Amino acid sequence: MFKKSFGIAIFASVILFSGCENMPTQTSASQITAINQANLAQRTWTATQLGNTMLSSSVTQNLPQLQFDAATQSVTGSDSCNRLSGSYVAGRDTLQLGQLATTRMACLNNNNLDQKFHEALNKVTHYQVYGKTLKLLDRHGNLLIQFATATAAR
Repeated sequence: MFKKSFGIAIFASVILFSGCENMPTQTSASQITAINQANLAQRTWTATQLGNTMLSSSVTQNLPQLQFDAATQSVTGSDSCNRLSGSYVAGRDTLQLGQLATTRMACLNNNNLDQKFHEALNKVTHYQVYGKTLKLLDRHGNLLIQFATATAAR
């Protein structure tokens, strides 16, 4: 009787401990937020799409770019013609851009890309980073601006 009970106890213990080993570890919300924020920062993001319009560089047109600095929570870049800078606050998937300061150069032959870019930036409330793609979204989840980067997160 003792051997049978002892055998069942050993068997149950093995099943119990092996079950614990196979349980996946869950990523906490704060870890996901930190990962998303790290993926956003320390890269140069070049605009590839503005709303439903695909963008491509040409001789007369530069593409808008953004860089996010997590240490200072500042954003810098260009709107295709003018330099811009400001602040930002990023959450797990939320993004709030502060008032952006820009230079005021005459932007010729850019089809008002600079104005359209600023209008889109003013509507940004959320972001998504997947690999080398950044999407800035409005409060309804609609794509405002899509960016690409040549480098992975540091």
